[in-house]
Amino acid sequence: MSQASLATVATAPSGLASGSSGRFFLVSYLPTYAGALSILWLVWAGAPGGALSMRRAWRTAAGLGVGEIVLIAAGITVVAVVFQPLQLAMVRLLQGGWPDVLGAGLCRARQRRRKARLERRTVLPRATGGGPPEEVTAAAVQRAGAAAARLRRRYPLPDHLVRPTALGNVLTAAFDTAGRDHGWDAAVAWPRLYLVLGDRSRALVDDSRDSLDGAVRLAVTGGVTGLTAAVLLWSSGWWLALALIPLTVACLAYHGAVQAAVAYGDAVHTAFDLHRFDLLRALHLPLPAGLDEERTRAAALCASWRQGLPPPDTYEHPEVPPAV
Repeated sequence: MSQASLATVATAPSGLASGSSGRFFLVSYLPTYAGALSILWLVWAGAPGGALSMRRAWRTAAGLGVGEIVLIAAGITVVAVVFQPLQLAMVRLLQGGWPDVLGAGLCRARQRRRKARLERRTVLPRATGGGPPEEVTAAAVQRAGAAAARLRRRYPLPDHLVRPTALGNVLTAAFDTAGRDHGWDAAVAWPRLYLVLGDRSRALVDDSRDSLDGAVRLAVTGGVTGLTAAVLLWSSGWWLALALIPLTVACLAYHGAVQAAVAYGDAVHTAFDLHRFDLLRALHLPLPAGLDEERTRAAALCASWRQGLPPPDTYEHPEVPPAV
């Protein structure tokens, strides 16, 4: 069996190109396949135990039989399925979900310093010579506005919500501010709002979430693969440098996850802007007449969901046309 046949293990089977199956293939299977094949390649090359031979690894891969390829594919699939429920745990890990004794406190302080520097950039400089504020240049106003927009998307407003990592701060900022101007608490309202989204809005949210989860999985897999490769290559001299490849991929994937989280936050904000009234209709609640009424009603609903307070006692049922 040629090595080309091994590449078919990484090809999405028919019917797995979209939907939940497509998400599993892109988010769970492909990163697991890349990590597993990297470790297998090192083992085929002679790790651990000394100098590696890429020619030996090539011969081993090219000589795989059908049964061996099936076993590799089955093993990678099992690993991907086992770790799929841990996707949320991986996101929380990269958000900074580790104890202070492991450095979370130091990382959080570092993020607060970065936030403070960004906050200073949002302040317009004083006009030189004691002149009036009108003398501030348009370029300075644009720089301050850009810094303010970055601050809103990258960090939560209250300091006590700052997380130890950039990814954690972007996601926290998104759910701290989405719907807030209209009285909604995104953390408790979002699971319900998501179910009433239109097709276009849901597709936007799902695509950005899949990008985020895929980048997170690749970052975690790259880190684990790099550490495993370092153990295998510890006594192999300069071949140890190969462990830097998956670690570099992990770093790049993490930065990609941060960018994907920004896009996901924008999608969640847009969903609240466009579909919050659809949620009220789905709950059979009357639509508010103004912003103050909406804020009051949204705050009451979120308090009911968050704290188990009594739900609203007034409903509005749409008229059902008579059966013909």
